[in-house]
Amino acid sequence: MTLHADMTELLAAGGIHGVDVDNAVADEHVRWSAYRRVVLVIASSPSRDRDRDRAIVATILRDPVEMVAKSAVVALVDEIAMRTAGPAEFREWASGLLPEIDGLEAEGHRDFIRRRIRDWLFHLSVQDGHVPTTAELAEVTDWMQRTLAEGSRSPAVLALLAESGRRKKTRNVAENRARSRELKPR
Repeated sequence: MTLHADMTELLAAGGIHGVDVDNAVADEHVRWSAYRRVVLVIASSPSRDRDRDRAIVATILRDPVEMVAKSAVVALVDEIAMRTAGPAEFREWASGLLPEIDGLEAEGHRDFIRRRIRDWLFHLSVQDGHVPTTAELAEVTDWMQRTLAEGSRSPAVLALLAESGRRKKTRNVAENRARSRELKPR
């Protein structure tokens, strides 16, 4: 398929109108914006259709600018993870994407997406009540440690991050939030 046909198909699948497909084909920034809109529509769908999502990822990954494709897939992973009920559901959804992700030429892009999936699995397990060990915390990226420090409401998780977070900023954010009134019972 051509990029024009792929863009037309993605926009139609998302029910998105008002995007100039010729302009999207010519300009990677316009294309990224169109992909972002498609990702938001997919993620907001009340049901997870793994086959549909996998087909959409495969289409996005045919983009000639691999960085644009990787960024769009990461945006989809992020959106789905934020809307998923728990780690098991997200793991099942993400497992369907891995064969498509393996099609990326740049190993760094493949690794980045895999790390993002692992980070979200960790995040979802923490949201489910799991208090990680220092070793488990060391396995996630700085981004995920900071995300947890900024968003977790668990005093135990914040204490762990304040003590063992990789970056000083993460440790400070976790320590300040652990001491804040928002976490203390009223």
